[in-house]
Amino acid sequence: MEQKVAQAYLYDFYGELLNRRQRKIYEDFVFNDLSLGEIAEEEGISRQGVHDMVKRCTKALEDYEAKLHLVEKFLHTRERVQQIHSLAREFRKTHDETALDRMEQLSNAILEEL
Repeated sequence: MEQKVAQAYLYDFYGELLNRRQRKIYEDFVFNDLSLGEIAEEEGISRQGVHDMVKRCTKALEDYEAKLHLVEKFLHTRERVQQIHSLAREFRKTHDETALDRMEQLSNAILEEL
């Protein structure tokens, strides 16, 4: 997965677990594309302090994912839902009952994991 997309998913799922200042610095660096120097000046800390904060935040978000696997589960479920949509389109064209069976299997698997 592309690094920026991965960071966005991690932040979406776990960002609220960071404190307000961590969130601000992380958002400025990752999403607002501000430089370390710009953030340092705005926050009144050193560039190294900003770098360390971003690194710590990234590690914390990755640690949460390593323990909880919420992003992984979300992506897996999204993939299965996309398969169901594809099978529904196929069924509309062919009226093949095996597509319905596969949709049922996929939806049951999703429900079992919830």
